[in-house]
Amino acid sequence: MELKKKRSIAILGSTGSIGTQALDAIAQHPDLFDVELLTANNNSKLLIEQAERFRPGSVVICNPALYEEVSTALDPLYIKVFTGIDSICDLMRSDSIDMVLTAMVGFSGLKPTVAAIKAGKAIALANKETLVAAGSIIMPMAKEYGAPVIPVDSEHSAIFQCLQGEHASVEKLLLTGSGGPFRKSSKDEIASATKSSALNHPRWKMGAKVTIDSASLMNKGLELIEARWLFDMAPQDIEIVIHPQSIIHSMVQFTDGSVTAQMSNPDMRVPILYALSYPYRVSLNSQRLDFPQLGSLTFEKPDLERFPCLRIAKEALSKGGNATCMMNGANEVAVSAFLSDRIRFGSIPGIISDTMARCSFIDSPSLDDIYSTDLEAKRIASEVTDKYLI
Repeated sequence: MELKKKRSIAILGSTGSIGTQALDAIAQHPDLFDVELLTANNNSKLLIEQAERFRPGSVVICNPALYEEVSTALDPLYIKVFTGIDSICDLMRSDSIDMVLTAMVGFSGLKPTVAAIKAGKAIALANKETLVAAGSIIMPMAKEYGAPVIPVDSEHSAIFQCLQGEHASVEKLLLTGSGGPFRKSSKDEIASATKSSALNHPRWKMGAKVTIDSASLMNKGLELIEARWLFDMAPQDIEIVIHPQSIIHSMVQFTDGSVTAQMSNPDMRVPILYALSYPYRVSLNSQRLDFPQLGSLTFEKPDLERFPCLRIAKEALSKGGNATCMMNGANEVAVSAFLSDRIRFGSIPGIISDTMARCSFIDSPSLDDIYSTDLEAKRIASEVTDKYLI
């Protein structure tokens, strides 16, 4: 079966890593996809270039200081230009949008995702922080409004693909990860790692924030939490497995002992395009696997002593309530401080732990509580960060 009817796509965060790769994949199938909305935070130049090429009905530049530049450039093309996060939320109600790719980075993606869900749009979810901060609220909300949530993260897409057509009971999810640039580094080497080394991921090309999370293995922690909510699995039934070759993107173990894996060369366009075309598959000019050339595939357990961020994420998920939200907020502040050369790489887990110890715990948070928790965590994390300055 093939996708017959064109789908109209909104890409929230079109100038980031996921957004640009999504547009590359979409460009290969102009007969299947229309781009209706593009949004960016600050990268006005690239947003203008994308709009000139894909001719969406609307664009949003979140930074109001850049509105005039974008509006002036796109006015001759009759493309509507808006500014601010609230504009994105308002546009989610548009009848001309079939699917929303949420590729904004960090907690900022939560509000537009909620708006898209309440509008009943199909969600191609690349913003993992949405479920990390509010998974217990978002997934029931998606069910209530009839909004399908299709994962875009390579690991969660792999699990999603492995589950298609299955009627068996799942025993365990196995989330794979490359181990990042410090897989073989000592604890002391990791603690004093430079920004350039932390940004030098061995397998994936990603934005700076996600790359730093991958270096600390916080990304695996975020993915663990995301998987818990996406697939309604108990935390103890989700296992993290380090797989340096990044060929197996994740696995599902069933109650008969069988394990199903999804494999491909590292290329984020594969899960992106699968989400946009689901339940169909469409062609992609990706590199095919050559199994004899691959040689061996290896697997390791993650070291929680060398990578305490993963341990913190596991503990936050176990605690429940708003603990994962406060962890996420603190991590965003700590990563930003590291990227700004204000703290050492090894200070990131300390800032997160210190922040969480001071935040107000809420056992059953509402969505308003989640927004408040994020603000509180970021405020406290900013104060805590001052104690870790280089």
